[in-house]
Amino acid sequence: MRTTVTIDPDLAARLRRIAYERGISFKEALNDTLRAGLGAEAGTARPYRLRARRLGLRPGIELDKALRLASALEDEETLRKLELRK
Repeated sequence: MRTTVTIDPDLAARLRRIAYERGISFKEALNDTLRAGLGAEAGTARPYRLRARRLGLRPGIELDKALRLASALEDEETLRKLELRK
């Protein structure tokens, strides 16, 4: 079916980039994008699933305290940089 649609310049550029990257026509890129968007709206998109895997951590490593450790390391680095300015 032939129809006229006004596409914003930024979207047209993104569609051209998609078409170039995939080696397809602009029309195919537009139709694929519309199908994907309408499919997601209708709830036909497949749910994302991620399999859990063991991390293989050594005993004594507590990941729940990782943010505290990162913060302490960041503080140490900030103090080191401040000392270099003196």
